[in-house]
Amino acid sequence: MDLIFEGIKKAILLLFALDNEVLGITLLSLKVSGIATIISLFIGVSIGTVVALTRFPGKKIVVSLINTGMGLPPVVVGLFVTIFLWRSGPFGFLGLLYTPLAIIIAQSIIATPIVMGVTVAAMQQLPKKLRLQIFALGATRLQMVWVLIKEARLSLLAAVMAGFGGVISEIGASIMVGGNIKGYTRVLTTATVMETSKGNFDVAIALSVILLILAYMINLILTHVQQKERPR
Repeated sequence: MDLIFEGIKKAILLLFALDNEVLGITLLSLKVSGIATIISLFIGVSIGTVVALTRFPGKKIVVSLINTGMGLPPVVVGLFVTIFLWRSGPFGFLGLLYTPLAIIIAQSIIATPIVMGVTVAAMQQLPKKLRLQIFALGATRLQMVWVLIKEARLSLLAAVMAGFGGVISEIGASIMVGGNIKGYTRVLTTATVMETSKGNFDVAIALSVILLILAYMINLILTHVQQKERPR
């Protein structure tokens, strides 16, 4: 218990002292996970909406694949992204491996199925007659889709929170494609693992507390927006 209290104490000291290294790690974590979530939002909502609103052969198989992707292991994503970005890989010439961009790519792949799966479920829950009503008012297909997205916005905000939570806390892909390079690709999760392996449990706990605070603050903001939009 003393070790835990020491870790919490150290986290408070690091936060108030504005330690440059910890601040840099925290900002990088927020940056890569934030960008990855935004990318996954655009891709996931777009594809999820198309899948939900379109009838085609094998739709149930596609939806089941999307739902399976929601539990995609980060280490598997990290492995394949590493292979593709390796010097002898298809995109090795880009020199992206062990860069923040590589982490963004991996985290986007992790978050996209999560956003996509929630989007499909949210769109399918909307009344089918709603589409006919929107068309009856003279809306185009694109306008109809936009109205449906606005109707499902509360669920889509939940998708954003789920996607962000899935990437800000993952470790496998980030350490595989980022390399945990000090001052360049080291994020809160990879730094925590490194400090734990070195036996610096107080620092590891401090970083974990900072990670929890960061995740909570982002979700608090999104939850505030979601509940503000909730119909009374």
